[in-house]
Amino acid sequence: MRYLRLFALQLRTSLIFALQYRSDFAVDGAVEIMWAFASVVPLVVVLQGGRSIGGFSFGESLVVVAFFTLLKALLDGAVAPSIATVVEHVRKGTLDFVLLKPADAQFLVSTAKFYPWRAINVVTAMAIFGYAFRLLGRVPSVAAIAMALVLLVDAIAILYALLVLTVSIAFYAVRVDNLTFLLGAVFDAARWPGTVFRGALRVVFTWVLPLIVMTTYPAQALLGTLPWLTVVVSTFGAVAFTAVSRVVWVRAIGAYTSASS
Repeated sequence: MRYLRLFALQLRTSLIFALQYRSDFAVDGAVEIMWAFASVVPLVVVLQGGRSIGGFSFGESLVVVAFFTLLKALLDGAVAPSIATVVEHVRKGTLDFVLLKPADAQFLVSTAKFYPWRAINVVTAMAIFGYAFRLLGRVPSVAAIAMALVLLVDAIAILYALLVLTVSIAFYAVRVDNLTFLLGAVFDAARWPGTVFRGALRVVFTWVLPLIVMTTYPAQALLGTLPWLTVVVSTFGAVAFTAVSRVVWVRAIGAYTSASS
């Protein structure tokens, strides 16, 4: 409960800052919505004329895009802004003030900053889901929704773990801005169904940077084409990613020399 109150306080503070300039808030929100719908344009171009891509029809591909839009909103609005503060703290030597607080440092830096206007794309993702299943002429079953929700939680955990692993390098290399930008750029590939990737790319995007696990698997689950065994394996993988990121974070904190050293 204590950490829930801390989270609510951090979120409220970010919301207050964001609403200081309400016109900017509205403009930023509109830009985010336009960006989300622009991400559908490549699919329209590739799949015009009733074609499919990697065995996915236009409607099925839209389900992948919807999950991509949802995760992108969480990445840009919650995970990345907060985690990026670690780089600045390490660079300036101000992480001391975080470590001295009576709460877990990883939690504090993970909830330090939010961009609420980017959460608008959560609504955009819901609209894409609705349109996709309208095109498909059906609705997902309760079991499919349950599987998709489990995989969505897995995807969020993996995405967060990847950001933690990336910024942990800051304790050794300091400037890792380019790495975080690179991770964001690579994540854009997650908008495409995983079946389009072949050979080494498919292995990398499944086991190293599991983009397929983050968007294609939840989409397949919602479409009712993913076996339960894959859900179980993906969940174990998400737990493993999270555990590894925690170990790396703790060791990175141990390497921090602080501003007074």
